[in-house]
Formats: sequence, structure tokens, C-alpha cells
Amino acid sequence: MTDIKEQGDRMEEACGVFGIYAQDSDIHASEAAYYGLFALQHRGQESAGIAVADGKTIRQYRNLGLVPEVFDEEILGGLTGHIAVGHVRYSTFGGKDVINAQPVVARCKMGMLALAHNGNLVNADALRSDMEDNGAIFQTTVDTEVILNLIARESSKGLVEAIKSMMNVVRGSYALVLLAKDRLIGIRDPYGIRPLCLGRIENSFVLASESCALDAIGAEFVRDVRPGEIVCIDESGIHSHYVQSPLGSRLCLFEFVYFARPDSVIDGINVYQSRVDAGRRLAMGDDVQADMVIGVPDSALAAAMGYAEQSGIPYGDGLAKNRYVGRTFIQPEQGMRELGVRTKLNALPRNVRGKRIVLVDDSIVRGTTSRKIVEMLRTAGAKEVHMRISSPSVLNPCYFGIDTATSEELIGHDHSVEEICRFIGADSLKFLSLEDLLRTVAGSGCQFCTGCFDGRYPIDPQTGEMIAQE
Repeated sequence: MTDIKEQGDRMEEACGVFGIYAQDSDIHASEAAYYGLFALQHRGQESAGIAVADGKTIRQYRNLGLVPEVFDEEILGGLTGHIAVGHVRYSTFGGKDVINAQPVVARCKMGMLALAHNGNLVNADALRSDMEDNGAIFQTTVDTEVILNLIARESSKGLVEAIKSMMNVVRGSYALVLLAKDRLIGIRDPYGIRPLCLGRIENSFVLASESCALDAIGAEFVRDVRPGEIVCIDESGIHSHYVQSPLGSRLCLFEFVYFARPDSVIDGINVYQSRVDAGRRLAMGDDVQADMVIGVPDSALAAAMGYAEQSGIPYGDGLAKNRYVGRTFIQPEQGMRELGVRTKLNALPRNVRGKRIVLVDDSIVRGTTSRKIVEMLRTAGAKEVHMRISSPSVLNPCYFGIDTATSEELIGHDHSVEEICRFIGADSLKFLSLEDLLRTVAGSGCQFCTGCFDGRYPIDPQTGEMIAQE
């Protein structure tokens, strides 16, 4: 299995969106957006941007880099206004160029609009081609600009009706925050594949990809934006509009496995508790003999604690993480690729030497990182390394806003558990079943997209046809 490519071994995040309509004089919209985006930094580290409206015009700034690298006090001070939208990006569609940073700002018949998008359209290329044939000009290569053009094209209907028309045409996932000169609008696709929530701070309202961003600015969680809902916020309050959404929600299940911060609550489910429960269920019926359970920092730590609690095997620290290395870290050349893992993680020889280790991680995508971590632990003196994964094997690519490998690059696509175990060099390997993973999010009141695990997508990636839930 030497054909597995030496690339990152993660399902890279989608993006993060944030919006605020500030009606309290002590709340500065651009600063609130800055701190909200900082809380959502885990969802995208390539670029960041903020657009602000003051009732007359829209000002914006965006650039490549992390939030504190892109913005300083002078830049934020120039972004005056009481309504703001912001975006942190991981490129799943379009190149890594500042022109593709968001929010995307454009002028149309309705005035200036700024749009930030988390998700991915499966029919973006076809829509773009049709519009270009009719004379449309695009400045970026992101599908966000396709959405904005579709809204602008129907501007004579009014903004809400133009949004509804767009939603009837596009196919894919989207959680959007849209800024007009006097309004903030949140939009969630009819399946609710990507998360979006609503919060409140005094008389001001907030939209965000995750509730942790509300906490960052002291806002109170109100509710999740519903699938197919258009939330309009203006000086008179909140107004909701809907497009027909009869097919049942299909929230991305991987939000709970890896993407979301553990202190977030998404569609009624506490992310941290769902991960602890996944670890517990992973340990049920597992008769491995071991001396210590460790987790791969940070997303697998809660699952490792759950595994230790259920199994009775002591929990401990076996890996140290350099928390100052983000995903913008320069990838080493072929001869030094191992440094890419070792710069982020290192084993603790004193803790693991001579011990039989249960190593818990949230997922295996290509297998390369797992192999290096197992090797790292063995070099540090671990006697045995038993790999336990708190999600099912990833068998298929994601088409809805998450950067995954092609089917051929996914190690689980055409290799058995035994073959994967040999490739990563572990003494044993076990994945959590899809049924058990779904039990960790029971009670949410929604259904889930499980396409990367079982190939059951809510939308056909090739045709864009919306598939009814069985």
C-alpha cells in the first residue's frame, strides 16, 4: 500500500461565517466580528475578511492569513458601521489567492452586497458557464460569487425573493451571511448540511457557524437557523422566510467527529459530550489489554477520555502538541515530510515507555499521519500501540464544503481494516460503527449526511438531484 500519497491526513475544515447587527452603542460591529472570527479560526486558516455597513455604504477588508495577522487596530478602526459580516476560509473551491478571500462584495441594482459562504455547490461550474454565456463577468473562482450573481440577477424582485430564486437554482451546501447596507441576512440550505446559529446580545443580533463564536462576544444562544430558512435582521427586529424544504435535514455528521469546536452546540447536540460518548461506545466490547489510553490532540481527547472511562484503562498524556502551528505551516519537501507531523506533535517517552497504548483518534483519511504517530510512539518506547478510531472508516469524498481526497487517495476506500492496520503499523485497529456514531447525536431532531462513510449523499454529486430521505 505504498501508493497512498504523502499528504495531510485530515478532512480539512469547511469555512466559518459570522454576522452581527449591532443596535447597542457600546458594541462595535467590526471588533465583534474580529473576535467572532477568532473563535471560528479552527474552521479556516487561509484567509480572513470583514465587511461592514453603516446604512449608506459597505466597507471591507480581506487578506491571506490568520485573523490576527490580517487585522490590526488601524484596519478595524476604518471598518465603521453597525452591521458586519466576516469569514475565515479553507479553500474547498477556488484557488488560494487573496482575490478568492471572502466576504465577496459587489454592487447591483439593490446597492452594495457582501456575502460570506460556508459550503460548496455541486452545480457551480454549470451555473457559472451559463451566466458567462449570457455576458456575466466573474472576478473570483469561488462558488460564492455564483450565488451573489444569482441574487443580483433577480434584484428586481426584492432581496428576499431574489434569495429564494437563488435557493431554487443552486444545489449543494451553504450557510450564508449576507450584508446589505441596512440589513443582515442569514441563509441555510434546505438540507441544513452546514451549521448556522442565531444569538443575541442585549438588543443586537448575531449569526455564526458555531455557538462558540457567540460565547466569544458574550452573546446568548437563541436557536439554530432552520434548514431552508432566510433570517432577515433589520432595525425592526428578526423576520423569517422559508423555501420549501420537505426532504428532511441532513446536517454534516463530521461536524461532531472533528470540525466543530468541543464547546459548541449544534442543532441541540453538545459537541464535547457527543465525542465522549463516541469514545465510550468505541470501548464497548473491546477486549484489548492495555496500560494507558491516550488521544491525538485536540479533537480526539474527549473520545479518549470516554474510552478510558468505559474500559477502565487509565487515561494519560502520550503526545504533546505545539499549539502555535496552524494549517498555514509550510509543508516540507518529500525528503523531510515527517517534520510536518513532528513539528505539530511529539511523543512523551517518560509516559509511554514500556506501556501497551490504546491510541484514540477521530478519523483516518489517507493513513500517513496515523502511521507516523504510531512510529513516533514506538520510537519513544511504547511496547504496543492499539489504534482506535471514534468514527467509521472514510470511504468516499465529500462534495459539500469539506476538502477530502479522491476515492483513490482514501485509504478506507479499497483497503480492509486489516490492511489499514498493517499500513499504519499498529498492533490492532478498530473503527466506531456508523450506527454507534449516529447514536452519539440521537435526540437532535435532525437527520445527517453520512456520504463520506456510506455513500448516501443528500444530493447527487453528478446530477445535482435532491434525494429524498428514506
